[in-house]
Amino acid sequence: MNWWKHLKTINYHKWLVMKFCFRLGMYKQGLLHDLSKYSPVEFMVGVKYYQGTRSPNNAEREDKGYTSAWLHHKGRNKHHLEYWLDYDLVNGGITGMKMPVKYVVEMFCDRVAASKNYNRERYVDSLPRDYYYRGKAKTLLHEESAQLLETLLHMLADKGEDATFDYIKSEVLTKEVRREKI
Repeated sequence: MNWWKHLKTINYHKWLVMKFCFRLGMYKQGLLHDLSKYSPVEFMVGVKYYQGTRSPNNAEREDKGYTSAWLHHKGRNKHHLEYWLDYDLVNGGITGMKMPVKYVVEMFCDRVAASKNYNRERYVDSLPRDYYYRGKAKTLLHEESAQLLETLLHMLADKGEDATFDYIKSEVLTKEVRREKI
């Protein structure tokens, strides 16, 4: 029965992100968000490691030391900072590249949706921000992309969803941003 529960979880998450993206006029991103979660390599891992309160990827990672679903997912979805990791030709090593603004906004929508999905009635607008600061991924995020994401997460926690989405729509998603091709 985990397949049904997992399907309901990813459908609800996708519906939330789509609702947020549509609210911002990002229709294509709303429709295409996380379609790879329905592929066998991601879906079957989700079924096997389903818990309902957190990502099954973390359970697979704890079990195997890595997660095949996440490795597949992050390489196909531009709203994940890990999609934008590359070699740093100046300093060496791997570093985060600057993300196009529309994908940072989709990342914000994704984080809000995930927090609502896994916390349901316990959700408060500070949860996405708090989860971000507990994570280690922020150290890999490009400075400018991190600054925008953090601004939006703080605004959500301090001013709420309506004010934050109004700000994104009027101040962040400019005509130039909406025309970016990537």
